[in-house]
Amino acid sequence: MLHYDFMQRAFCAGGIIALIASALGVYLLLRRQALMADMLSHVSLAGVAAGAYLRINPSITGFIVAIIGAIAVEYVRKAYKTYSELSVAIIMVGGLSVSIILMTMNKTINKSFSSYLFGSVVAVNQLELTMMLAAALIGALFFFLLRKPLYIISFDEESARTSGIPVQWISVGFSIITGMIVAAAMPIVGVLLVSSLIILPAALSVRIAPSFTSAILVSMGIGLTGTFTGLTASYELSTPPGGTIAFILLLFLVSGLCVRKIILLASKSTSKKMRPEIAVKESRISKNGLSSNLQKIRQR
Repeated sequence: MLHYDFMQRAFCAGGIIALIASALGVYLLLRRQALMADMLSHVSLAGVAAGAYLRINPSITGFIVAIIGAIAVEYVRKAYKTYSELSVAIIMVGGLSVSIILMTMNKTINKSFSSYLFGSVVAVNQLELTMMLAAALIGALFFFLLRKPLYIISFDEESARTSGIPVQWISVGFSIITGMIVAAAMPIVGVLLVSSLIILPAALSVRIAPSFTSAILVSMGIGLTGTFTGLTASYELSTPPGGTIAFILLLFLVSGLCVRKIILLASKSTSKKMRPEIAVKESRISKNGLSSNLQKIRQR
């Protein structure tokens, strides 16, 4: 399988995006912005349609429009502080409407849209691979340098503001990084499934990891394993790579939650069995203690 150049690029691209997208997913879940990845993918689709209509490289225009949409989300979110989820819906509607209009204006671009909708990681070219690597490096540097402020902002923005952390600028930077990673992940799993690569590994890691740092590492491991397993299964079974990767990650999530539930039930049953034995031992200890005290009193 790895003797083919396109499969080598596919594994490189999948590994790069799986690591950074899985780490991003943990932050999005903690900030309660899980739908942001799905929204930015639809906005990026408008950029792809604009690039195809203007005869510019669609990957570049999709990348730029995703960043613009990420910045717009922050400003719309400020206008609706009480209903912050409205920003996601508003920007998503805008992206979808623009993409549909541009698609109907140029009938010839409809055929090439399937690769952007469902992903075609085996067709990743050198330019897209370079953009993925750049987005991953910038994202990794951003998460590493601002790991402590991001941790505080993810749990409580008000406490972060009172602590003197520039919440507004960090939130805007986080949105831009999210847009870059989403746009870079589109060639792998497509617009319709891009959120699966970001959210599913994080959804499992936050349930089984004992700490924040371990949640990020576990999420990265799950994302990388699921991506490589999906690519291998796609090659062997001749199935679409994007859908196969998303399905494998979903299986990981369901299996992990089931195993966790079984372990919790088993630990509860063993603790219930141990309680009578512990009570008997405690009663014996108390009796022995009383008898020893009585003996001491009699001796006195």
